[in-house]
Amino acid sequence: MNVSIYTLGCRLNQAESEAIADSFAKNGFIVTKPECADLVIVNSCTVTQKAEQKARRMIRLFAHHAEVIVTGCYAAVNPGEVKALSERVTVFSLKEKASLLMLGDHIASSLHSGLSLHEAIVSFTFRSSDPFAFDASSFQYHSRSYLKVQDGCDNHCGYCRTTIARGPSVFLPSEEVVRRALKLEAEGFHEIMLTGVNLTMYDHEGEGLGGLVEKLLANLGSGMRIRLSSMEPDHVDDRLLDTLHDKRMQPHFHVPIQSASDKVLAIASRRYSIKHVEYIISKMREAKSDPFIACDVIAGLPGEGEEEFRETYDFLSSNDFAAMHVFPYSPRPGTPLWGAKNRPEERVRDERAEKLRELSEKQSRHYIERQIGKHAEILAEKDDTGTTGNYLKARIVLPDGRKPVPGLIYDGVITSADPITLTVACPLPQ
Repeated sequence: MNVSIYTLGCRLNQAESEAIADSFAKNGFIVTKPECADLVIVNSCTVTQKAEQKARRMIRLFAHHAEVIVTGCYAAVNPGEVKALSERVTVFSLKEKASLLMLGDHIASSLHSGLSLHEAIVSFTFRSSDPFAFDASSFQYHSRSYLKVQDGCDNHCGYCRTTIARGPSVFLPSEEVVRRALKLEAEGFHEIMLTGVNLTMYDHEGEGLGGLVEKLLANLGSGMRIRLSSMEPDHVDDRLLDTLHDKRMQPHFHVPIQSASDKVLAIASRRYSIKHVEYIISKMREAKSDPFIACDVIAGLPGEGEEEFRETYDFLSSNDFAAMHVFPYSPRPGTPLWGAKNRPEERVRDERAEKLRELSEKQSRHYIERQIGKHAEILAEKDDTGTTGNYLKARIVLPDGRKPVPGLIYDGVITSADPITLTVACPLPQ
């Protein structure tokens, strides 16, 4: 039987989807594309209205030919709305998402007993609320491994619905993180991405994320790369920044800034100043040569006038971000800013978002162009492509027309570039 995991939203969702796909594969299912699947599991997002709209559109589409299970943040905050999309839709709340790791085994045995797929799904009564049960040993959609170490958030930012869906911050004990990382290394992976809802909130009243990374670096071998997912600025401290000097820490960082106006940050209940963000960026550039630094930015937050937008635009321009994920402000039900009146009209918001996207495209192009002639390490993926340490997609060119092996790291020089890919002439893998 064919199954597909369709993922919307953050890298944490991607990590959890990989673990779900791994569990189905181990039970004899073929993990394939949604259009070829008998069962599609949609791991949804509620960050913006567009994310929810896309989820609804895809759920309806998949339900025409498959049974559909919906989980994730959108399913957590609007389960009734999701269930009403089709009779073929079953909802698993976020608290029940880990249960999906056992569903493949249940379906396999139920089908063997003569039940239909739908009957097998509705007869599944096992429920697990363990947020750290997602411990994949193989990855269907990525060549790197994902390791979930944190979930939830305590910040309650004014615009954010994810906290409502995910709940308070929790983390996996560092000893278990190290054990899982060593297991991944033993299984042949060469890169681990640490993920969480608010990764830098990991053990923030103890040794913090910096302490965890120190333990990983002390235990993992010299050939294992470590990559960090989004780093919320408020808990980025010197201990964490010092770990970035290690060669195994990849020169790719993502910082959700949202605004470069301290006034707007305060209105949105963001717990840092723009001066702290500048400090973080300067330390990242001290640790790595020309790292890829990306950010999230929200256009049209409450309190953003022309002056505040100009502050944000100038900050993003002068700090030369390699990429920006630009979101027009989307008021979310249940958040403190849901009824805020002091926000730009939608036309102005969208114009500002477009200006930021144009700036992002310009700076991304400049970043890629200046990589030509530089040394690069690249993790091979599929179709002769891979991802460099600074997270650029690249085409791998090997001597004598040999094909790169997915999952291995190759070493070479960047020889050409265009706005989308890089070409790397690589010797043998390390």
